[in-house]
Amino acid sequence: MKVAVLGAHGQIAMLLHPILRSNGNQITGLIRNPDHAAEVERAGAKPVVCDVEAEEDISPAVGDADAVIFAAGAGPGSGAERKWSVDRDGALKLIEAAKKKGIRRYVMISAMKAEEPRGNEVFQAYLEAKSQADKALRESGLDYTIIRPGRLTDDLPAGRVTLGPDLESGEIPRADVATVVAEVLENQGTIGHQWDVVSGDIPVENAIKRLV
Repeated sequence: MKVAVLGAHGQIAMLLHPILRSNGNQITGLIRNPDHAAEVERAGAKPVVCDVEAEEDISPAVGDADAVIFAAGAGPGSGAERKWSVDRDGALKLIEAAKKKGIRRYVMISAMKAEEPRGNEVFQAYLEAKSQADKALRESGLDYTIIRPGRLTDDLPAGRVTLGPDLESGEIPRADVATVVAEVLENQGTIGHQWDVVSGDIPVENAIKRLV
C-alpha cells in the first residue's frame, strides 16, 4: 500500500514509518521543514515538503497514495492560533486532498476526550480543534479510523493496550500508539470506528480484533 503521512517528522510518525515499511508499505512523508528530510528518509519515508499552514491545496504532495494518515500537530510550545491552523485545518485539508485524489482510507491520530474542555486556554483550543477535525472526518464519507490516545509518554513500548470507544483517563507510550495506527490501517474492520487507547494488558492485534 502507498501511504501518505502528514506530519511525518512528528514523534509518533517517526516511530510509525519503520513499522509501515516492515509491513511492506511505501510511505510518503509530508514535512514542513526541508531540514527534516534526511531524518524522515532514514526512518523509511520519502520526504515531500508541504507547509500545510501555507498551502490551501495539499493534494499534489499527497500524490497517488492508497491511504493517508494525519499525524500532524502544532506542538506543545505553540499558541492557540496554530492549534486551529494545524490540528484542525491541516486535518481538513487532508480530507479534501484525499477526496480530490480519490483516496478512501484515512486514519486520524487525535486526542482522548477531545469534547471535554479542560486545562488552560491553549489546551482548550487544542482539544476543540481536534474535536472539530474528528467530526469533519466522521462526516466526510471517507473510510476513516480515529485513534484517540491518552497522555503520551516516551516510555518504551509494551505492545499491550486498552482500546475502546469511551475509556477513562490513562497514558500510553508514543511507540504503542504508532503500533496501533499501523495495525488499524491494515485492518478493514476498523473502518468507521473511533477509539480511545491507553496502556493495558492486551496485545495490540488482539485488542483490535475484540472490537471488529
